[in-house]
Amino acid sequence: MISQKSKYALRALRALARMHPDTPLPIATIASRENIPKKFLEQILLELKRAGFVTSRRGQRGGYLLQRHPDEITFGAVLRTTEGALVPVACLADGGHCRDCHEKKHCTVRRVFARIAFLYGEILDNTTLADILNASFEGPFDGRFALKNLAINKIH
Repeated sequence: MISQKSKYALRALRALARMHPDTPLPIATIASRENIPKKFLEQILLELKRAGFVTSRRGQRGGYLLQRHPDEITFGAVLRTTEGALVPVACLADGGHCRDCHEKKHCTVRRVFARIAFLYGEILDNTTLADILNASFEGPFDGRFALKNLAINKIH
């Protein structure tokens, strides 16, 4: 499950992506527009700044700006910054191991979750901020339709 922190990070980035590239947006404005607690948003934006997604300008007309173009910022990259590894079971994380299995390559349960993690990663790594700026409220981003089409297109 994606944390509230990650959802706020994506919403803040979306707010910045809607702005002219040279127009900084103050934290208070982002917090108000996106209904994000200001103190929490400050922490999130600092993390996003360290990761190279945003930059900041000081002064009366200061604020935050995207450091990259919206089509270069994927959901997967943002979520890996805010969440860490995007895996449903610990044994799929880097260096992870399962206390229950003697050999990973023979664990059929792990293989199922590996497939899930692959599809999850594909969706997140192929969805950018630019995509959500242009997305309608109905269509390929909704529920089972998107997953079914992705799974069919990627597996076949």
